Amino acid sequence: MPLSWNEIKSRAIKFSKDWQHEHSEDAEAKSFWDAFFTVFGVTRRASKIAYEYPVKKPDGKTGFIDVFWRNKLIIEHKSKGKDLQKAYQQAKDYCHYLKDYDIPRYLLTCDFAQFKLYDLETNEQPIAEFNLADLVYHVELFGFIAGYETKAILSEDPVNQKAAEQMAVLHDQLKAIGYEGHALEVYLVRLVFCLFAEDTGIFEVGQFREFIEQRTHEDGSDLADRLSTLFQVLNTVTDKRFKNLDEQLAAFPYINGKLFAEILPTASFDSKMRLGLLQASALNWGQISPAIFGALFQGVMDEKQRRNLGAHYTSERNILRVIEPLFLDELKAEFETARSLQRGKKDRLEALHNKIANLTFLDPACGCGNFLIITYRELRKLELQILQELYLSEQTQLVTDVDLLLKVQVDHFGGIEIEEFAAQIAQVALWLVDHQMNMQASGLFGKYYARLPLRKHGAIIHANALRYDWREVFGKIPDYILGNPPFLGKNQQTTEQTTDIARIFYDVPQAGNLDFVTGWYRKAINLIRTTDNGQRTTDNGQRTTDNLRLCFN
Repeated sequence: MPLSWNEIKSRAIKFSKDWQHEHSEDAEAKSFWDAFFTVFGVTRRASKIAYEYPVKKPDGKTGFIDVFWRNKLIIEHKSKGKDLQKAYQQAKDYCHYLKDYDIPRYLLTCDFAQFKLYDLETNEQPIAEFNLADLVYHVELFGFIAGYETKAILSEDPVNQKAAEQMAVLHDQLKAIGYEGHALEVYLVRLVFCLFAEDTGIFEVGQFREFIEQRTHEDGSDLADRLSTLFQVLNTVTDKRFKNLDEQLAAFPYINGKLFAEILPTASFDSKMRLGLLQASALNWGQISPAIFGALFQGVMDEKQRRNLGAHYTSERNILRVIEPLFLDELKAEFETARSLQRGKKDRLEALHNKIANLTFLDPACGCGNFLIITYRELRKLELQILQELYLSEQTQLVTDVDLLLKVQVDHFGGIEIEEFAAQIAQVALWLVDHQMNMQASGLFGKYYARLPLRKHGAIIHANALRYDWREVFGKIPDYILGNPPFLGKNQQTTEQTTDIARIFYDVPQAGNLDFVTGWYRKAINLIRTTDNGQRTTDNGQRTTDNLRLCFN
């Protein structure tokens, strides 16, 4: 569990004071970095951080990396006053001699007095330069060490596309050996969850990858059996596990949420597939938007099937174009008005918080859940802004239980999807974005918070949306219906799709000429008409004049 930011800052101040007079690389560098990692609650031995890590150069000579944390951080340390630009180039050169999936994302140079931090995925200029005394003001840049994730998540980021491509390759490899259908779909979703979990504090850092590397053979012959055992462990409450369970397996947390409940047929791996999984684990899945699952889904379906289902990936930019005018701009305006009040500010902010916590959203053609994911993320961001005004102002009060403050929950976000694989991805994607937002809340309040074991989940229904009663998703009419239903002309529809349209438009002449998407509009209109004068019924049976809002992209 990561330390609170307040504790990290306290340790950073002490660290700077303790090391302000040191200058000799040879004498104290290792002790310096031991103390540095302790600031963030990390121990070198437990995190497998190596000092003087040997690398073979093309000329046969051996170089030594001062500090090496596989797939995470490389450090080049010099004595005080030495050239840190030269140190950067030296460390950058070492990266060329590492395995692709071992190359760290971050590079740090230091001479005791000065720090320069680089993000190797962005550019060759440091993202921060600061003195030792100013470390306390830059600790959040090292959130990746402590177990926090603070980077803004963009679905168009290249790492998202790379992750989607690598998982699609693994999908094809498993399918090629005969592991297919429902079992393959669930299997792939579980692997995605594990990859994400080890980079976001659900698992220990690198825990899943080390399990594969250290507990399976390079030829991949026993990987499937080991993964099957791991899945069982993740589905078993800690105190119900075998007493003699392998310590490395026993260290994994209990996940629940039914994600690992189903017993699947045992798969099969070879050396190439094992390597591909390790390469996928080398990506920082904490930086990946769950919205990439739409691209993943698109990548594992052939073009003909994708066309028949009407599935296609909707970018985050286009999703925001739908949800901002539909409800988000209005809610943000309410927030700005409330925060600017001199009197009644607290009451207005709390009322707004309760309002957004009780809203329900339905995407009746949700695919992999992109609309729901982005909608949930944006409401959680607004919730954090509200909480920041309420609890982290100058007149702040002590926050003892973050869980009581966070009211926006995934079970208010529902979808209907005809493809089982997409429905499973949507379900897991909502869990992942929930955890990402919990990490942001952790950073805001300085207290680690995670909703584990998984209990609440998005209301994702695997069904034909044109035959399913949309009111059944939440047990009532939702506040908002949104999404991107499939557009298919008459000549592109299957017999089943044509039948669905004819049934919905039973009272419309020549309905057979209508586009498939009109079925969603007719269902939505019928839902609006289910109460008198377009009014809806609240949970306590009272009438409300708030009309159901609808927007399809």
